[in-house]
Amino acid sequence: MPVGTQAAVKTLAPEEVADTGAAMVLSNTYHLFLRPGHEVVRELGGLHSFMGWDRPILTDSGGYQVFSLADINEVRDDGVVFQSHIDGSRHLFTPERVMEVQAALGADVIMAFDECPPGQVERQAAEAAHERTLAWLARSRLRFQELRAQGLSRDQTLLPILQGSTFPDLRRDAARRVRELGEWHGVAIGGLSVGEPKPVMYEVLEALEPELPAAGPRYLMGVGYPDDLLEAICRGCDLFDCVAPTRNGRNGTAWIEGEGQINIKAARYKLDAGPLDESCDCYACGRYSRAYVRHLFVAGEVLGLRLLSVHNIRFLVRLAERARERIEAGDFERWSDDWLARYRAARAETKERMT
Repeated sequence: MPVGTQAAVKTLAPEEVADTGAAMVLSNTYHLFLRPGHEVVRELGGLHSFMGWDRPILTDSGGYQVFSLADINEVRDDGVVFQSHIDGSRHLFTPERVMEVQAALGADVIMAFDECPPGQVERQAAEAAHERTLAWLARSRLRFQELRAQGLSRDQTLLPILQGSTFPDLRRDAARRVRELGEWHGVAIGGLSVGEPKPVMYEVLEALEPELPAAGPRYLMGVGYPDDLLEAICRGCDLFDCVAPTRNGRNGTAWIEGEGQINIKAARYKLDAGPLDESCDCYACGRYSRAYVRHLFVAGEVLGLRLLSVHNIRFLVRLAERARERIEAGDFERWSDDWLARYRAARAETKERMT
């Protein structure tokens, strides 16, 4: 899922995002609560109408901001007090309030409120966040059901979030206790890719997988680099979001089949008349040369940022499409191992050449 934090995938129109093959986008409850306000979005017909996107939308609950804005919030058992990064005002986010805000936003999939601890957190802090997240989940679910019964929520799906940091026993305990709360249409894994080493993330996913329900998607939150995508699919994950494709694109970085990753601003591309990626079918690769895209970045033209964002999103969507094909063909593991070996070798070669 491309990330449209504030109801927009940065620099791209909804039609351009749809053309990449993306079937769903993510927006953020905390940011839309602050600006323009959830009631404004409700009054204007909900997120789909507001942002002009006619495909599914998922809204994150604001739990990630517990981690990313840790210096301007206060975590309590009843909720989190945030200090607005816009005007300094203070707001209490409770599980109940988060459900009400997401009901007003009108996304198709909404997330329970959770506490996301840092990746290298100590055991005691991980346990506290784990227990608080489970307590908040029960409250989120109850308020979600009340809103639905009152007709105040459109047809939405609520997903639980599993926390537990890098401790496999906490992760498995979270999965078991979430199942005890009832049936769910999917499950989300939060609190990874937040500072822990990648091999540790893979180990946690491997330990957790046997406890995850077979039915419904497994959503790994905040993960979206190519190698992480395939490693997580290999460990049973289905759904992903990440700002990396557009953030990297805005900084001049592109993922390229056979080359791993390149910085288009490098002087070596000044006279390169070839496409960004010969194997890619995106708009940018079909029309423009590396030399031209490099020129756009050097000249400070916004079109360069847009073209690389389109390409990077399409790169990940294509990778997921190919993974799905290989799963259906029954040879995903062999294909994935080969792809990852080529990708990592190409990245290492490119990095060595650049240094």
